[in-house]
Amino acid sequence: MNTLDFAPRNLPRSIGAVLAGFVAVFAVTLATDQLFHVLEVFPPLGEPTTDTGPLLLALSYRILYGIGGSYLAAMLAPRNPMRHALVMGGIGFVLSIAGGIVMWDMGAHWYPVAVALTALPCAWAGAAIFVRRNKK
Repeated sequence: MNTLDFAPRNLPRSIGAVLAGFVAVFAVTLATDQLFHVLEVFPPLGEPTTDTGPLLLALSYRILYGIGGSYLAAMLAPRNPMRHALVMGGIGFVLSIAGGIVMWDMGAHWYPVAVALTALPCAWAGAAIFVRRNKK
């Protein structure tokens, strides 16, 4: 077993690890979205994005950022890195569903579904990369 599985429990660090992953994903996603609005890859703020190309681009970087944020949560976890990343993915899944419901009539319906369905696989992938790189 991995030595990270036997570290003492530390609830504040656990919450901090998951929160850090979320903040990182949120920050880089917002920055990237803003950059693509400025570069006119996406329509102006407030207008829905309905074209498949920009939505695929947004889904692609959200997947990469989700994996990176989950890696960060796993790295900062005091123990059980996979569990921390999957908790982050589960919360992301729920938030993605809520966001999809709110934004349902503002664009292509496949996009919020895809964002929600990729949350847990991204979380697993980020943690799996971390665990594989840190096996002892």
